[in-house]
Parts: sequence; structure tokens; C-alpha cells
Amino acid sequence: MSSAPNGLFAYPIVQAPMAGGASCPPLAAAVCEAGALGFLAGGYKTADGMYQEIKRLRALTRRPFGVNLFLPQASHVDPAVVEAYRGHLASEASWYEISLAEEDIIGTCDDGYDAKLAILVEDPVPVVSFTFGLPSPEALTRLRKVGTYTIATVTSVEEARAAQAAGVDAVCVQGMEAGGHQSTHRDDPRADGTAGLGLLALVAQVRESVALPIIAAGGLMRGSQIAALLAAGAEAAQLGTAFLACPESGADPLHKKALTDPLFVRTEMTRAFSGRPARGLVNRFMREHGPYAPAAYPQVHHLTMPLRKAAAAAGDPQGMALWAGQGHRLARALPAGELVEVLAAELAAAQHALKTMQMRSAS
Repeated sequence: MSSAPNGLFAYPIVQAPMAGGASCPPLAAAVCEAGALGFLAGGYKTADGMYQEIKRLRALTRRPFGVNLFLPQASHVDPAVVEAYRGHLASEASWYEISLAEEDIIGTCDDGYDAKLAILVEDPVPVVSFTFGLPSPEALTRLRKVGTYTIATVTSVEEARAAQAAGVDAVCVQGMEAGGHQSTHRDDPRADGTAGLGLLALVAQVRESVALPIIAAGGLMRGSQIAALLAAGAEAAQLGTAFLACPESGADPLHKKALTDPLFVRTEMTRAFSGRPARGLVNRFMREHGPYAPAAYPQVHHLTMPLRKAAAAAGDPQGMALWAGQGHRLARALPAGELVEVLAAELAAAQHALKTMQMRSAS
């Protein structure tokens, strides 16, 4: 069995790497300083942009932290389906008075992965996690030689078994409740809306299938939920939406407000913003364009980026990608360090209550 990640944190709490700006150095540093594991998101950044954020984080904390990488995606996307969606979005572009340029976005599928990996081998960080697939055994060997702890995000038992075979140190098990992208290793449109398990059921199945430490992720907002996942066999819990509302988070203020705004009552999976299934607050853009969005990631992400930026600039959350997990209404706008302490206290209280109940049952 791979060694558990407990030496990386005082509390079994991990701040999720949220690409797009939310997981910035100030947030990660505050989480680390409070005794949990903070993460930077390498996705959607250049290799140098990622490295500059690592240097900023190192200036803010000396505690262990992680960096997340997106795996390169298959490039066999039909340009015609992307262009058809561009045409479908013409009214959206007109509404925000911008143009969707005709630049080539078909070949932008690797997210600078090789260059980012090279940086992380040359100047190692304590933890590297992977999303949208598995790194090669060779890449894992390179990271292991420089002392980096590796984590693969998985959404099924099959993916967890493949991660163990590849040689990662741990798996981050993501349930369907999670906000943002579902980190499936294979994007299958036929599975939209039908595939995937809730977190508790998935953790139990993975626990019985692989001999790897488990970090549980998906809709977690309270310490009592973390206690339940630890009791089910996880070593730690990863929270994203819970940290999104923190003042240190780099998320847009409109996004933070929307988490608890009564106007946004539920979340759904959609391909509308990126071409890959992702959970967000249901808004106008999702309702109007989701049914027409093709399975074309990251091309659709690049195509809709100007629209999302224009919506944010206009103060219009109805046109933004408001990623959020199912527990979003429980968000607390606390400083990140304080949130870690509150979660840890809730966890301790829940574990004490469970232990007391067990002792009473045994007597």
C-alpha cells in the first residue's frame, strides 16, 4: 500500500485545485498555514504562469502544498461541430457586443502539459495531482525520484484500478456531487446524465478495490461530512466550493455571491461552457446553450471564454460559468484559515459523537 498523505497536513482537509483563477496563491497559502493542504491549479495557465504562482506561494508559506495538472486531451474533434456551436452562440456575442474570432482553436489540447511537468521535475513541489486522465508510469517515476507525492483524480472503480496500476501514490475519488468538471478519464457523451456515483457509495467501492489512500471529493461543506467519509475509508477530504466563497479566493465576486443567492436554486451538469461535463449553478447560458453544446473539450472552453469574460465585465452572472457543487447553499464566506479551523472543529465533534455512540452501544 502507498503511504498515506497524513504527513502533509495537520488536518485531513484538502483545498481543491479550481482552475480559472479561484485557487490562487493567497488562498492556498492561508489553507496551508491553517494546517490543511492548499493547492494551485495548473490548468489553463502557461508553464511560466504556473511557475510564477508557485514562486508566489513559496513566498507566502513554507508548508507542503500541491499543484494540479490537466492531462492532454484527444485532438480528434470535428471542426464542423465546433463551428456549428460558434454559430449557435452568435446571438450571445451580439448581446455582449463582442465578436467570436475565427482563430484556430482545434489544436489547443495539451494545456502545456509536457512543459509544466518538466518544471515540476526540475523544481519539485511536495504534491502533484492529475485531472482528466493518468500520467505515464515514466512521468510518475520522474516525480517519485524528486520526492513528489502523486495523486490521480478518479470517478469510478475502473479508473481507480488503472491509477493503481500506473503507480500513483493516492487517488482523489470524485463523486457526482462535485462542482466544476467531472474528472473522467474518457469523455463519453453517451454517459451524460447517467454515469457516475454519489461520493459515499463510490468511496466504499474504491476502498474495497484498490490498496491506495483515498482523498474524497464531491459536495463536501461541513466537518460532519468529512467525518462520514473518513469512517467510510478515506484518509482525507477535498473541498472546492466550500473555499470558493473565502475572501482569499480568486473567484469573481459575482460567482461568490451566486453560491448563496436564492436566484440560483440548483446545479446541473452541462457542456455549455467547455464541451466537457461540469457541474454549475443553473443560469440562462446553461439553459439556452447546454442542449446544443458538443463534446469538444477544450475547444468549446476557448470558444466561450470571451463570452464569459464579457458577462463578468457586464456584471451579469447569467452568462458566466458558475461552477458549484451540490452543497453550494452551505457556503460560508469565512477567511480560509478560519474555515479550516471551523471544519476541523466540526470534524472533531462529529468523531467524538460517533465514538460516544459506539461506546454506549458496546456497554
